[in-house]
Amino acid sequence: MQLSSMRDYIRNVVDIDTTDITNDTMDTFIREGYDAVVYSEKHWPFYATNTTFTTVASQKDYTLAEIGANIEVELDGVTLAPDLRELNHLMTDRHVIQFLGRDSADIVYPLNSISTGDPWYWSQWGSTVRLYPTPSAGTVIYVRGTRNAIEYGGTTPIYRSAIANTDTPDMPDPFDNVLSLYGIFRAYQQQEDMAVGQQYYASFVAELDNLRARYIDMPAPQPIILNSNSASRWRSRRLRYSWE
Repeated sequence: MQLSSMRDYIRNVVDIDTTDITNDTMDTFIREGYDAVVYSEKHWPFYATNTTFTTVASQKDYTLAEIGANIEVELDGVTLAPDLRELNHLMTDRHVIQFLGRDSADIVYPLNSISTGDPWYWSQWGSTVRLYPTPSAGTVIYVRGTRNAIEYGGTTPIYRSAIANTDTPDMPDPFDNVLSLYGIFRAYQQQEDMAVGQQYYASFVAELDNLRARYIDMPAPQPIILNSNSASRWRSRRLRYSWE
């Protein structure tokens, strides 16, 4: 649903006009609901993304922004470049790069280690990803992860140049009703009708739970092995040593 249509729908339900709640305020309410939905789950499947990046010889640290620099999404007829939100999987042409906790990685590959070669492990601290051993050359890394959502009715230049009435949310159509319910809830709050507003908030939560059950139930990349002591769903056939 376009932003202007969602505003009109909310105002029609609450029986108000622009003199009661301005477009700017209504956009803020809608963005609140949008963010509440986007960040209610870490792994909405419609934000799953694949990309590649190329390592640099003798460089072991890479930011999520560098890793996700090639991500592109087409929305409302415009090609946009959202950031990489979370990294889930790395591999080269030849093998999967296994995840290691930063503490364990610092033991196996101490900071004064000068070992280089094809990366076999990775760790993450904050928004920085470290490869082990340090890449000795440019290697193409294949990435699976979760991207950020495109702003809805926002003004961030990297996403949309300005608020546009024709903006649509960066999520499947069934979520339009959920966003509308949140906007109605906030509109009733603003009109100081708390009781009716809470009823619509309860409807928002219930509808979001229904959609969560529909969209989160998707096949995992690999069956999860309970009680496994491996940090990766893939295991190499032999141990890798720090000098490799």
